[in-house]
Amino acid sequence: MSLLIEGEQLAEAVSILPAVQAQINQLPLSRTAIYSQINYAQSLMKLKTINRQKHSNFGSRLPDIQKVAQILANTVKQSHSLGDRRAEANALLSLGHLYEQTQQWSDAKSLTQQGLLLAQASTIPDIAYRLQWQLGRLLWQQKDFPGAIAAYDAAVETIKSLRSDLATINQDVQFNFRDSVEPLYRQSVELLLQSQAGQENEKILDQARKRIEALQLAEIDNFFQEACLEGKNIILDQVVDIENPTTAIFYPIILPQQLQVIVKLPRQTLKLYSKNIPQAEVETIVTNLRQVLVNPTATNAVKTQSQIIYDWLIKPVESELSAKKVDTLVFVLDGVLRNIPMASLYDGEKFLIEKYAIALSVGLQLQNPQPLVQQQLKALIAGLTQPPPEFSNFAPLPAIKSEVKSISSTGIATTNLLDQQFTSTALEKEVNSVPFNIVHLATHGQFSSRADQTFILAADGPINVKEFDSLLRSRDQTQAQAVELLVLSACQTATGDKRAALGLAGTAIRAGARSTLASLWQIDDESTALFVGEFYREIMKGNISKAQALRNAQLKILQHPNYRAPSFWSAYVLIGNWL
Repeated sequence: MSLLIEGEQLAEAVSILPAVQAQINQLPLSRTAIYSQINYAQSLMKLKTINRQKHSNFGSRLPDIQKVAQILANTVKQSHSLGDRRAEANALLSLGHLYEQTQQWSDAKSLTQQGLLLAQASTIPDIAYRLQWQLGRLLWQQKDFPGAIAAYDAAVETIKSLRSDLATINQDVQFNFRDSVEPLYRQSVELLLQSQAGQENEKILDQARKRIEALQLAEIDNFFQEACLEGKNIILDQVVDIENPTTAIFYPIILPQQLQVIVKLPRQTLKLYSKNIPQAEVETIVTNLRQVLVNPTATNAVKTQSQIIYDWLIKPVESELSAKKVDTLVFVLDGVLRNIPMASLYDGEKFLIEKYAIALSVGLQLQNPQPLVQQQLKALIAGLTQPPPEFSNFAPLPAIKSEVKSISSTGIATTNLLDQQFTSTALEKEVNSVPFNIVHLATHGQFSSRADQTFILAADGPINVKEFDSLLRSRDQTQAQAVELLVLSACQTATGDKRAALGLAGTAIRAGARSTLASLWQIDDESTALFVGEFYREIMKGNISKAQALRNAQLKILQHPNYRAPSFWSAYVLIGNWL
């Protein structure tokens, strides 16, 4: 029945109600029987909601709300008589949720608090966090902002303690991330911002920005299905105020009905501005821009559409950026915004890259930015001009040879693995025996919202993101030198996958490289060879940040008569350390 409701086969779901009800009534008293009743009641609640939203005609065949409440009240009694605290906390959670939906606020709150006491006393964190979240929603509804914030904070802390369970497949704690975790973080940010009541509060803005970074951390854990990252407590604003006084950091946050942007300008308190625009509309506009960006003949469409996003994110602080002499913008992007390069935003006269160096961060809590120390640059380069036969959907990349030549010509010492030499075993061997600080992979690859579909292509087949990670990490034991830069020059995000850039962020972080330079879509390989040569020439100059080197290389391509279209130069993004 749950499956039919999930697939919106509502008539079929309603038709088996009597059979389900009859069988549930015959179950002997046990935890399984209690959970079946809870599941059944939740399905009835979903059916009632859908019936209301769609004005369907099967409402008369559903038990009334009193009957559903009775089923759940019965499960509370049964689990209590069994002495099963876990089942009882779950039953109280569900009955409280029913009363939340029928707006019986005081009953809902009382049941939720009972359940929470039980879950905390019995150490059942996977139910406790849902009760804390529910309590937060109920207090928010009653405009008790301090109480609601405290409940949401507690729920987020409980989730953090659960991270290893969240990611492993523990039967009792199998979460659907998008339904069970992500909305908690987003609602918590929305609540924090709403609680300011028009008065900007630096502390609350700081908490909101840290929470959106914590969501990114949780998303990447979920991507890898393991708790793999530990946030470090870096004093975020010190990075801008003291060490990089010409950098501004943008945190756009997509909420159900609003786009909120928190900005850190050098030596200023945090700023907040917002645009009342539903999430669905943000996603449509961003997706449309992404579609025209990859088309070299659609420059005018790119300008028109990217100006809308420029007006959301940059325009409100345009004058302050120039007053503060800001030359670098760092974006901690949220959701679908990760799928488009910020370099392509247009102000009506110029693209953003013509005014600023640009980098992306998955959150400063993860990567403490440090300048590139002047040292002998050594690169391990692996390239594949001809994909293996079973990957014939990927085009050959003949210009890779000139890409490799252009890197060597800058004076960087290189170790090359080309074509048949570039196998996963050969790569691992070189990784462990050669000292280098740059890994440059000129080969097809794909970033996806699923780790099992995120890979780079070697001559002997795909190297999955998890294998790639362990391959680079095995080097940590043998080589003292950090990988300063990982370059993925012919990769792309999976088409039709709204969250594909998550795979790019995951690859960047798990590889342990301080910075990752990658392309969001695959570009003409001749312009790639040109771009790569320019980028390394800039890096070799020294006294230049990686973000600035990327900007200069992009401007060079932008000025080339054959490659002026954003589809050629804007695809490259720098993730992590921009210095």
